[in-house]
Amino acid sequence: MIDITRIREHSDEVKTALQHRGKDSAVVDAFLEIDTQWKNLITEVEELRKLQKDLTKEQKREQAKENKERIKEKTTQLSELEEKRYQLLVSFPNIPSSHTPVGKDESENVEVEKVGTPPLFSFIPQDHVTLGEALDIIDLQQAAKVSGARFYYLKNEGALLEFALIQFAFSQILKRGFQPVIPPVMIRPDVYEAIGRLTEDQKEERYYLPSDDLYLIGSAEHTLAPLHMDETFSEKDLPKRYVGFSTCFRREAGSYGKDTKGILRVHQFDKVELYSFTNPTDSEQEHMHLLETQKELYKALELPFRVVEICTGDMGPTDARQFDIEAWIPSQNTYREVASCSNTTDYQMRGTRTKIRMKDNQTVYAHALNATGIAVGRTLLAIIENNQQEDGSIRIPKVLVPYMNSDVIQKKNA
Repeated sequence: MIDITRIREHSDEVKTALQHRGKDSAVVDAFLEIDTQWKNLITEVEELRKLQKDLTKEQKREQAKENKERIKEKTTQLSELEEKRYQLLVSFPNIPSSHTPVGKDESENVEVEKVGTPPLFSFIPQDHVTLGEALDIIDLQQAAKVSGARFYYLKNEGALLEFALIQFAFSQILKRGFQPVIPPVMIRPDVYEAIGRLTEDQKEERYYLPSDDLYLIGSAEHTLAPLHMDETFSEKDLPKRYVGFSTCFRREAGSYGKDTKGILRVHQFDKVELYSFTNPTDSEQEHMHLLETQKELYKALELPFRVVEICTGDMGPTDARQFDIEAWIPSQNTYREVASCSNTTDYQMRGTRTKIRMKDNQTVYAHALNATGIAVGRTLLAIIENNQQEDGSIRIPKVLVPYMNSDVIQKKNA
């Protein structure tokens, strides 16, 4: 959630921020109205409780009895107002950074740089599904029989390539001072809501287990964010950097057409995720550190990619500033997202009550940042398509060869 004081004291700024995000700014006035009612009612209840003490002390039993009923009635009203106020508050997305480009949708995202050159093939390139099935490393048909559409088996060198990517990513990321974590893949609803990942429009994307009252996570970010819930860091111990690995689960509601073919958008996938807790004064610098870490990984994998800064209208609700890395996908003749990198400022940390004790002994909310290390399925897809050879084999990027014990994936009868 965002800072209540910011809404109260800078309502016009918050309205503008919501408008830039394509949201109805009327929610600001609605919140302020209920917030005023809530504050007035708190004062009224406190006065009634003070009166109750006086009436009891003076042994005015009948008046005390009547006053007690009024307190009960007002307390019920206060609880109802608190719930309305809270629901309005959690509906606010984060306030965009002053650096974030203003735009209505993805068409107004800003390309920052391009790295590498898309391959020029002397033959007609195939998509990853055709290549993967011919090499017996991806099996979509059997997965559909077993689990339904948009699941897949990774087999043989395909499975080994996933493990190679994970080992490579961890080996590089640990050198940069990150601590390795395998987080839970289930999360309680109240914690999911606390990190801003369970708003009403997000629930349709989540898999819910009603018997256990738990959700399956959509990213390791979702259980890394509350890793220090209800804790207070010492300023000298920051930044705290983590690299997590998890299986992720998403309904991918609303995706269609070419995105539903193959392994670009599926219901289950694996991902290496970076997460940082930092001092508010250092979060912009930490954001750039995460982005550079991502870029070094994709450069080492020899994949052509571009970096795009996401505009206000396309940015995730928890983010104040966001970059995406998009790899070149030959079968689609365009760049597609394989990684994102976001500064969520104190938005998630207010929900998890994660703070920092500063040198002057004051406490402030920590800032938190997340970034994709390696989205395995999408990166596999990019490697397969960009490194295909005329005979249908796949060249393995040099940095992965030591983990694969091979520099090529080829047909079994080749």
